[in-house]
Amino acid sequence: MSPMAAAPVVTQRFLVDGKWMEEGDPIEILAPYDGSVVGRIFQGRREHAEQAIAAAVKAFGTTRRLPAFERQRVLKSVAENISERKEEYARCIAQEAGKPIKTARSEVDRAIFTFTVAAEESVRIYGEYLPLDWQEFTVGRWGMVRRFPLGPIAGITPFNFPLNLVAHKVAPAIAAGCTMVLKPAPQTPMTALMLAESVQQAGWPDGALNVLPLSNEDAGLLVSDDRLKLISFTGSVPVGWEIKKNSGKKKVVLELGGNAGVIVHSDADIAFAADRCAAGGFSYAGQSCISVQRILVERSVSAKFIELLVDRVSKLRTGDPMEESTDVGPMIRERDAVRAAEWIQEAVRSGARLLCGGRRNGTMLEPTVLTGTRPDMKVNCQEIFAPVVTVEPYESFEEAVRQVNASSFGLQAGIFTRDVKLLFNAYEELEVGGLVAGDVPTFRIDHMPYGGVKDSGLGREGLRYAIEEMTEPRLLVMNLR
Repeated sequence: MSPMAAAPVVTQRFLVDGKWMEEGDPIEILAPYDGSVVGRIFQGRREHAEQAIAAAVKAFGTTRRLPAFERQRVLKSVAENISERKEEYARCIAQEAGKPIKTARSEVDRAIFTFTVAAEESVRIYGEYLPLDWQEFTVGRWGMVRRFPLGPIAGITPFNFPLNLVAHKVAPAIAAGCTMVLKPAPQTPMTALMLAESVQQAGWPDGALNVLPLSNEDAGLLVSDDRLKLISFTGSVPVGWEIKKNSGKKKVVLELGGNAGVIVHSDADIAFAADRCAAGGFSYAGQSCISVQRILVERSVSAKFIELLVDRVSKLRTGDPMEESTDVGPMIRERDAVRAAEWIQEAVRSGARLLCGGRRNGTMLEPTVLTGTRPDMKVNCQEIFAPVVTVEPYESFEEAVRQVNASSFGLQAGIFTRDVKLLFNAYEELEVGGLVAGDVPTFRIDHMPYGGVKDSGLGREGLRYAIEEMTEPRLLVMNLR
């Protein structure tokens, strides 16, 4: 019996207005790896969403007045609680998301860091002094600007980081003094409900965080209800832009998809670049918005790079995410694995060459490297969100930059070169939210500004930057004459 099959099945309720509710529709959560039942939850209905919004509105009257030290205390307490339950969190992530256990532990560490940084940022939400005596009639006047919490927030999160991407909604909201109604991904709600327990135990007021699974139809209330002042959404491109279209007067922050490009120039450490591309392209089976997807290598070193990359990828161990040795686990759903396998086959039929991988067994898709692809193939121009990378040679650096930009996405890119002039040229020209020099675009530390341009989104996350999105500046003008 596998470790996953042996895990106990738990039933989790959802949290609305400080109460754990066992109402709505019972749902089984299935392990992506073997389809076993790993937990049961209750999916709320529209009336529960109504209650959650009302609770968030009421609780905002309390949270917006909480002093910074109290918000900091709550955030520190959440971080401590996650630390105490680290292995429990990691196992939950591995079971419901199919994330290899060692990678799940890293996600828990990141969530602890996210709440710790939020605690620090909660006491340094600064303002500004404005001298206003710039004209004769304004003598004696000055102003100050202070940031105030925006109000109740709707958070909608994806399956691929069921703890840390939830933390990126919840932690800055607490730091800013905002309340939240959170809809977790239907595939991975249990980790978010565990986090709700940690937040409640930290003493955050009743109703200030409401976490409830909802159908897409019932979750539409989070988009349409004007009592919510911001929607913070991480997920697919079509859904994100549809939310923006229907959001009315709300602020909207969208963290959407990508098909991240990497440029490997001939002066780079080719072995290191291959190592990092293997890590960045196949971690969590490529199910990350900044997973390496398109690799462009200067022609003079492309053969050597491909040899090294294929060697590293072929050594990745696939299998049960609960096994300590597993590098690549299942995709979240079989239909996603089927789609990715079809894109691979479509590329091969159109002339691409399969260098390794490509075979599928249920939700398991072998780590795959393709070459001889064209820019208009789906494996290049769309987001594959799977353990698949393409590698193509380029003649000039300018050509490589143009190819990275020839995408509807613009989240992050990576570049390997020792030439500072080329690096800054890429920084000036690449249409992305972030450029990572000397590493892959998959790099992220949780306090940096994170977000994209074009189809990849709107606004920025990363604690200080998310707090700015969740607050608004208010001016006070003083006339002392």
